[in-house]
Amino acid sequence: MNAILQIDDVSKRYDGRSGPVQAVGSISIEVRADEFVSVVGPSGCGKTTLLRCISGLLAPSTGATRLNGKVVTGPPSEMAVVFQDYARSLFPWMTVAENVDLPIRRRRERAERESLVTESLKAVGLTDFARHYPWQLSGGMQQRVAIARALAYQPQVLLMDEPFASVDAQTRAELEDVVLDVKARFGMTVLLVTHDIDEAVYMSDRVIVLSKPPSTVQTNLTVDLPFPRDQVATKEHPEFAQLRSEIYLEITQGHMARETVRSER
Repeated sequence: MNAILQIDDVSKRYDGRSGPVQAVGSISIEVRADEFVSVVGPSGCGKTTLLRCISGLLAPSTGATRLNGKVVTGPPSEMAVVFQDYARSLFPWMTVAENVDLPIRRRRERAERESLVTESLKAVGLTDFARHYPWQLSGGMQQRVAIARALAYQPQVLLMDEPFASVDAQTRAELEDVVLDVKARFGMTVLLVTHDIDEAVYMSDRVIVLSKPPSTVQTNLTVDLPFPRDQVATKEHPEFAQLRSEIYLEITQGHMARETVRSER
């Protein structure tokens, strides 16, 4: 199957006070249609910067991202992004429904917009909160609003930048399952940046491990776990534990450490 998203030798360099800073080394990744891919790596390896380059919010220093074969030079209409800081991404003076409607206001007729907002809120379990304001909701519910807004946009590709980092463990688990459910229902391709190894293994078809800066793709691991995923059964699966250990060793000790452990199995 051909890739819907191609990241070809993308790098990003900033001019710092003491000289150039290489935030992202040379990264090449391909993501197929309807695939869920997570990107993990050591702190400071440029995961968020890479995501911003992929989304068109930040111009890469070298290389290019292609969506459906076209070079991304700005935020494409076929792509939506869910950020970590939901509090800043929602407008507190707008209702939940108005926040979800905002990105499609100039792209759809009113009747279609109302249908998309209703469907998206239903998908994330917020049908009864359409008239509420973000400040009246919990953190987890606010992030559901952000996810619903991305769904209403009907993207081919959904980019997520550590979207559950600011919520508690139980809410994180609930949101993981919400995203897996809406991905299956809406047929989206998802690229997730996360620092949480368990989250990456639980949600993904593949996990990309980045190296220490200047970052490159260190490992590309297939997650061979059955769907639908389950917070208890999946995480008790022997393959889950093995993948989690391999990724942890990749991040903390490098490729050779993981190979040594695998050879001892």
